[in-house]
Amino acid sequence: MFDPSSTPRVFAVPPGADFPKALVEGLRARNAAFPPEALARVQLVVNTRRMDRRVRELFDQGPACLLPRLSLVTDLGESADLAQVPPAIPPLRRRLELTQLVAKLLEQQPDLAARSSLFDLSDSLAALIDEMQGEGVSPDAIRHLDVSDMSGHWARAQDFIGIADQFIDAGADTLDAQARQRQVVKTLIARWQIAPPQHPVILAGSTGSRGTTLMLMKAVARLPQGALILPGYDFDQPDHVWHRLDDALTSEDHPQFRFRKLMTELEIQPGQIKRWTDDEPPSPARNRLISLTLRPAPITDAWMSEGPQLTDLDAATKDLTLVEAQSPRAEALAIALRLRQAAEAGQTAALITPDRMLTRQVSAALDRWDILPDDSAGLPLQLSPPGRFLRHVAGLFARRLEGEALLTLLKHPLCHDGGDRGAHLLHTRDLELDLRRHGPPFPDRPSLTGFAIRKEVPEVWMNWLAALFCDQQVTGELHLSDWVARLRNLAEAISAGNTGETGTLWDKNAGQKALAVLTALEMEAQHGGSMTAHDFADLLGALLAGEEVRDRDAPHPYIMIWGTLEARVQGADLLILGGLNEGSWPEAAAPDPWLNRQMRDKAGLLLPERRIGLSAHDFQQAVGAPEVWLTRATRSDDAETVPSRWLNRLTNLLLGLPGQGGPAALTDMSTRGDQWLRWSEQLEAAPEITAAPRPSPRPPVAARPRRLSVTEIKRLIRDPYAIYAKHVLRLRPLDPLVQAPDALLRGIVIHEILEHFVKDSVLDTALLTRDNFLKRAETLLDQHVAWPTARKLWLARLERIADDFLHAEAARRGDGGPVAFEAAMKLVLAPLDFTIAGRADRIDRNSRGALRIVDYKTGAPPTESQQSKFDKQLLIEAAMAEQGGIDGMDPMSVAEAVFIGMGGTYKEVAAPLTKEPPDKVLAELKELVSAYLEPDQGFTSRRMLHKDTDIGDYDHLARFGEWDRTGETTPEDLK
Repeated sequence: MFDPSSTPRVFAVPPGADFPKALVEGLRARNAAFPPEALARVQLVVNTRRMDRRVRELFDQGPACLLPRLSLVTDLGESADLAQVPPAIPPLRRRLELTQLVAKLLEQQPDLAARSSLFDLSDSLAALIDEMQGEGVSPDAIRHLDVSDMSGHWARAQDFIGIADQFIDAGADTLDAQARQRQVVKTLIARWQIAPPQHPVILAGSTGSRGTTLMLMKAVARLPQGALILPGYDFDQPDHVWHRLDDALTSEDHPQFRFRKLMTELEIQPGQIKRWTDDEPPSPARNRLISLTLRPAPITDAWMSEGPQLTDLDAATKDLTLVEAQSPRAEALAIALRLRQAAEAGQTAALITPDRMLTRQVSAALDRWDILPDDSAGLPLQLSPPGRFLRHVAGLFARRLEGEALLTLLKHPLCHDGGDRGAHLLHTRDLELDLRRHGPPFPDRPSLTGFAIRKEVPEVWMNWLAALFCDQQVTGELHLSDWVARLRNLAEAISAGNTGETGTLWDKNAGQKALAVLTALEMEAQHGGSMTAHDFADLLGALLAGEEVRDRDAPHPYIMIWGTLEARVQGADLLILGGLNEGSWPEAAAPDPWLNRQMRDKAGLLLPERRIGLSAHDFQQAVGAPEVWLTRATRSDDAETVPSRWLNRLTNLLLGLPGQGGPAALTDMSTRGDQWLRWSEQLEAAPEITAAPRPSPRPPVAARPRRLSVTEIKRLIRDPYAIYAKHVLRLRPLDPLVQAPDALLRGIVIHEILEHFVKDSVLDTALLTRDNFLKRAETLLDQHVAWPTARKLWLARLERIADDFLHAEAARRGDGGPVAFEAAMKLVLAPLDFTIAGRADRIDRNSRGALRIVDYKTGAPPTESQQSKFDKQLLIEAAMAEQGGIDGMDPMSVAEAVFIGMGGTYKEVAAPLTKEPPDKVLAELKELVSAYLEPDQGFTSRRMLHKDTDIGDYDHLARFGEWDRTGETTPEDLK
């Protein structure tokens, strides 16, 4: 197939060409003169399974022929002649072993890192071991590095990196995947040196970015009939530029650096790399432009000398479009609109970007036209229904059962789907309403049983619920095998439901993938040791996050979304390179907490810029396609973005070539993009909607409330619309599902503490002591507050004000004492036939027989001025008391009414009974109520709130925000 050669045989395909297609065409052309069986003797080694599939598809498209022997680089060890190399240790087993060792290290040195970083540290160590084995770096090479200027940090890092020694030098029977691959390649090369194969051996598609692969490429290139076929080789790059790429520290991020490294290893020159086929790339002029654009930073002065030679910029940029949108959403809409046009025209188009947020936005925009793109990346398993379900179930082990966690699982589509799911959802709805209204924040068996009795829920469903969801928290450590068994049994039981049928948890692609992860964890659990529930949940989440699942639901045949890896092996008429911003494409180099760039270079490890260089190579290949879009968003998250270094270079080079029409070409690129941005803006254009006016409904008098509580009078003054919504529309705000130790709960508990404590001391004033007060407080807090932190915080506040409260209470006892607690009050306002009702926290009688009304406040008590104008609770209660409105008491004069503030500090604020006597308060109350019983009086929203930032329960109903307090009211007569 190949002529004899004294030098290594290396071919290449230029950027922009469809590499698999060129590969197949070249093979057919070189074997056209040979018998059909000649092609079958060719051993073709490719670097990815996607490449393998694409090559097979191209051969299947005809004409008919015998296929070459296709294999992957990673599958070389599966051949019979290499069977003596032992199988690799499963990566999961190695990860579990590393996790245990790192956990022990963190226990010995807790200041090294937080426990929450356990799996991140384990992953970084696993990546380091993988890299050392792939590059052939021994532990001694790292141990003997010169670190004289960072000895303190290095000593700590050595403790961590030292864990890797026992795995790298563990022996031939315990090889990791990378170590085994390297051993396979070494064995294969040794055999080739003794008996080199005489049939053609071609290694295609690899750039030699990893040490083991580079070793194999060198051996293949020197075989009698061996050859390398490189993808995206820059034939336009001058020799002097190639020679400036020798220093990895300055050139690792260049797209052609790996090819220069290969040339150095093979001792060949750039001119000795030949074209695999004679076909020209889609745009040779553009390849020349991009080649000059991407010159390494130290020699970008070549722009000055070589730039004037670029005389065909019009041809180079004719099919280039530059889209610079104002936001990621605008970028996604423009891309989606172009993809839609491609779908209608039958043009194959692909969005290429590493930005998964952008791909999700584009997919969502395409959904409006019922276009489902073929997304090669799929969905992370942890975000799939089975992945989420398993993580929620694992969460039951780690913490007390909360209402939110319970309902999240009960509403999950995989919960109770074994049968009778409709009835299950009905019971779940009733349970949610009950939990919102009655609680508790942490459901348990007694509270769920009480719900079942109230709602008459079937006993079989109730028993299933209580058995599977209650008391699942595990506070200690269990062995990993026990955790996995618990998780699987519980997840399957929750999925099946109470009907005895099997659920669909493990069905479809996502379920099968989740089951495979769990099965692998079961098989390797013996190596996992003991761990807490939180550690197990973190481990499960990390394993699920490392897998992806694709559910091919009839995607569109012409519209694709690819990652940069897929772009190397696929071809399309239109390529859209999206998210071209620094940090996105290229992605920022991952920081290495253990080895800096110089240390990595000296040890023979890969530099952080390697990934940037690979991304640059992907960019150079993709930008040479027949038609290309370059897109970015100029702002993201209210901050300006930085354009990708490659896009920045391209625009700067074009702007610096006015003699060749560079600025005009760049303007044309942007003009084409701006046109699509304008069209996409029309998609978002919406007709102007008139803002809602400030409401002031006037319902019929018969529908207006005839009874209000004392505390609602304040709301009637400040926000009448809330009274209308509650009593006329009979709307009640839905209580939050996630209950928290909020101000409402604190007020209820403090009221109960004070009531019980004062009651106990009525007959025996000796109980008015700090110890008794705090003891009573602690008991009731433990009884009513389920959050330990809140209990301690609230008790500490009570301790701070206990002395002041007891001192003031003793003074009150010196002038009488309590006669009623939570006293019911009611007064009918004549002749309005309107009832005012309420409940006084506490009523005292002084030594002169007059009453003292006391109200406890856990927040700031209202000032005298606020009480005079708005917060008239105590003033109205005093008027009601003097009118005989206290249940069980005759009319009596009120000497005092006082708010007792039990917040951060103890405070008493008396009601201004002298300025606001009961007769005046009663008359004003009748006037207020009478006004709202008039047909022409509207219930204005937010009429007189204390602050603009105050939030009402019915602001959304009133469409507050479309108007503000300066807006005129719009009365509306209701029928």
